[in-house]
Amino acid sequence: MDLGTTKMMARKEDGVGWMIFNQPEKHNAMSYAMWLAVPKIMAGFEADPEVRVIVLAGAGEKAFVSGADISEFEARRSAEASIKVYDAAAEAAQRALIEAAKPTIAMIRGICIGGGVAIALNTDVRICSANAVFAVPAAKLGLGYKYAGIKRLVDIVGPAFAKEIFFSAGKFTSEDARIMGLVNRVVPEPELESTVRTFAAAISANAPLTIKAAKMAIDAAVEDPERRRLAEIDAAIKACFASADYIEGRRAFMAKRKPKFKGR
Repeated sequence: MDLGTTKMMARKEDGVGWMIFNQPEKHNAMSYAMWLAVPKIMAGFEADPEVRVIVLAGAGEKAFVSGADISEFEARRSAEASIKVYDAAAEAAQRALIEAAKPTIAMIRGICIGGGVAIALNTDVRICSANAVFAVPAAKLGLGYKYAGIKRLVDIVGPAFAKEIFFSAGKFTSEDARIMGLVNRVVPEPELESTVRTFAAAISANAPLTIKAAKMAIDAAVEDPERRRLAEIDAAIKACFASADYIEGRRAFMAKRKPKFKGR
């Protein structure tokens, strides 16, 4: 897969697709080329039947994603035309995460700031190390966040914490993030990758059609009512009951053995 940059990496291991933000010298700050690569990686994983779950992680030991690469702003975000081009790339990347049919996990080690928080919010499950640090410093940079991004934050942490995060533009610890609901769980830094791998393996072993239908329904529950695709959700549920996996699940349960799901 030609990603157009070496600062993003994609690999597949045992049913898990790994998307790696690979600019550790800048704490994995997102460049324009990196934003462009995200939809390509996601499309590849979505199309691969062997990939059951997608994990996002930052290269190195210090950061998940530290936001946008500000060194590019003068060239790419200073004029109206260039701002539109840059923002379109970033929005396409975020949309690729939001619209993923397969479950996504953010493995957050260390710094997770600005655009890094936005990326993490657009995954299904967020697991962080105890040394993780979160912030949305838009108010210190004069940036404006669009409604969709704000709504995503409010849906996850609620309006009071969303206001605290944006108004203060300050840093929050992993425990703060856990209390807010920004992350699902906090684990000791040395255990982060093994915890994520164990969790991803558990998802990979489960019935893909069931997970897909559940994800669609859960996402719909926090969408605006007029956007809910209830007919598609019903179809996904019916597909579960009509699948070979449903037969396999029943037979495995009765035989007291581990099921082998095929996603069909």
